Amino acid sequence: MPGLNVNWHIGGLPLYPPTPSGDSKSRTLSWNNHTAPASVNGWILPNEEVEEEMESLKVNGSEKITNGHRNTTRPALERKSSSPMMPAFMTSAPGKVIVYGEHAVVYGKAAMAAAISLRSYLLVTALSRWHRTITLRFPDIGMEHSWKLDDLPWSLFSQPSKKKHYYDLVDKLDPELVEAMQPHLTIISPKASSEDRKIHQNAASAFLYLFLSLGSQKFPGCVYTLRSTIPIGAGLGSSASISVCLSSAILLQLRTLSGPHPDQPREEAELQIERINRWAFVGEMCIHGNPSGVDNTVATGGKAVLFKRGDYNQPPTVIPLRNFPELPLLLINTRQSRSTAAEVAKVAALRKAQPTVIEPILEAISQITESAHQLISTSDFDAKDARSVQTLGVLMSINHGLLAALGVSHPKLERICEIVATVGLGWTKLTGAGGGGSAITLLNSTSPSSRLTILEEQLAKEGFEKFETTLGGDGVGVLWPAVLHNGSQDESGEEIDQENFLNAEGGDGVERLVGVGIGAFERREGWKFWSSVGSPHVNNEGEQEPISG
Repeated sequence: MPGLNVNWHIGGLPLYPPTPSGDSKSRTLSWNNHTAPASVNGWILPNEEVEEEMESLKVNGSEKITNGHRNTTRPALERKSSSPMMPAFMTSAPGKVIVYGEHAVVYGKAAMAAAISLRSYLLVTALSRWHRTITLRFPDIGMEHSWKLDDLPWSLFSQPSKKKHYYDLVDKLDPELVEAMQPHLTIISPKASSEDRKIHQNAASAFLYLFLSLGSQKFPGCVYTLRSTIPIGAGLGSSASISVCLSSAILLQLRTLSGPHPDQPREEAELQIERINRWAFVGEMCIHGNPSGVDNTVATGGKAVLFKRGDYNQPPTVIPLRNFPELPLLLINTRQSRSTAAEVAKVAALRKAQPTVIEPILEAISQITESAHQLISTSDFDAKDARSVQTLGVLMSINHGLLAALGVSHPKLERICEIVATVGLGWTKLTGAGGGGSAITLLNSTSPSSRLTILEEQLAKEGFEKFETTLGGDGVGVLWPAVLHNGSQDESGEEIDQENFLNAEGGDGVERLVGVGIGAFERREGWKFWSSVGSPHVNNEGEQEPISG
């Protein structure tokens, strides 16, 4: 991939990462008077190195190749065991929180969602050409399944009327294609509970639909291993994060993405982000049926978005907030299960019974969102200024109070707010539908660090789960090849393979091994991100153009 400047050598031949479709120049080699592309599994072999290597290449210690032609007087080639031609690589995408505007967004008001530094990670390992299987591993939910490539329903997915291309916009699933996948989904995790089987099959359906839509029967066998540091089922966009990882990985394998690299023009980066986002939305449809598209948009582009959906027959309007600041955040899981549908229905019933009371509350929530948007959008906004952060925090606290007035809080959420306020560490609100789930706390930078220790102890004592994270971070990222240097003097770095990735213990272990950031704001060498602000991690001012759905 452009910008990563990594050369891989296999059998003495340097392999260069593939260029985007339409950008690669035709390179061929002559072999027994036939012309074939000088590539292996899509990795381009430069002609001059190929010719030099073939001049001196010996096969099995006896057969000589001269000027690109085999000496036919020699014994026939013996078939040797094949090795993966493509290096292992990784993709990663963040979770998300609703910062302002829950429930008001249901009634056509604006809401704001932002990326968090809790992320999902996908390791893709190619198998040799003789291994005709694909495997999806997700150890964090106890799922692993393999499919034989040639047994999958390629004939239906490749029909001209149904075949999709990487540049297509898919806004609904094809019922026939969904039905064709069922025999390959119902066999997954037969011994798991019904609840776990549903989660496993949802993840597999997103993977298979993307793989079959974008890939082909000639695709190499691969192992796709997912790890996530995002709590599942807590309203933090874990499924969207996974869908973005899968979408970006398959598109990378198809060589349909360019970059990311430091000099990539903003327009080109945005095209790659949109391409990944479109197919991630397809994955979300497989899991949720009728998703809003907000979660996958945040997981792809990072930072934050302002979104509004006035007509539910149309996709929402999504405005990327490219200048959204990175802010320290605590995410606190109540461990209290909740139903989004039940909480939405609760507000709807209250609004119907008391419209003159509830409408002003919903409008006030909308004004909070707009006030935060205006503050962040001003040219002199400074995320390091304590007063600016305090203003955002106060707006969060007011937002929570209004949500509590709508009846969507919970005693555990209120207890978290009370603990944080007593310690004096920041501003807290529920995030998502409420009724349980998670709360977020924007940290007050002027508070002494000793207070965080006190807060941690009290939260743990009362059974809450705490995550230290960052608000407004990077979107989808790629580590190609899957090698991290971690500041070591070893130029070869640490290769991430299936074994050490699977053996990483819990979310903390995954972050230590492959995390995109070592600390709250320190980014790890090797990970690259598509940035819609022109170059990675630079906050340039620019027009914020709305994106539909």
